[in-house]
Amino acid sequence: MEQKIVTFDFDGTLTTRDTLLLFVRHACGQAAFVGALVVFTPLLVLMKLRLINNGKTKERFFGHFFRGWTLERFDSVCRDFADKNRHLLRPEMMKTLQQAQTDKARVFVVSASIENWVQPFFATSSITVIGTQVEVRDGVLTGRFATPNCYGLEKVRRLSALLSRREDYHITAYGDSRGDRELLAWADKGVMV
Repeated sequence: MEQKIVTFDFDGTLTTRDTLLLFVRHACGQAAFVGALVVFTPLLVLMKLRLINNGKTKERFFGHFFRGWTLERFDSVCRDFADKNRHLLRPEMMKTLQQAQTDKARVFVVSASIENWVQPFFATSSITVIGTQVEVRDGVLTGRFATPNCYGLEKVRRLSALLSRREDYHITAYGDSRGDRELLAWADKGVMV
């Protein structure tokens, strides 16, 4: 008998907006955020137009703000961000997620966002968060990613690494953007939100 797996993208699927810029503003303040946006806007535009690699651009943006932070400080800010931004969660999608749990499905949140700020939104549940992981050396963030940006085909790779045999599962996936297409196509049932 197939085990039920239900996956959800985070930004734009479970939330009403992308959380990267919101998190940076929360963590670093408005002035630092605006100053960096001036510098990074050309790169972010090229990334959105898919003219440059989104993972490398995102890593440079992330590193600009968080290189040198202790993991303890970063995780504390991540928890605070989740506590103060639960209003970003879409009620109708959270009901779908809760129904999947009620139906005894294994639930995963598979996101290109950094795991550290996604996980606290689900800290009191049995949901597994798969996201982009930050590189840490001696308790300090290097500003680089420890894994590839969890986007596109990387979502499929990361989820399938946690499953034994694909044929043992019935997978339903929810997503909202270009970065979710491969996972939606790989699933038995893909739902574009």
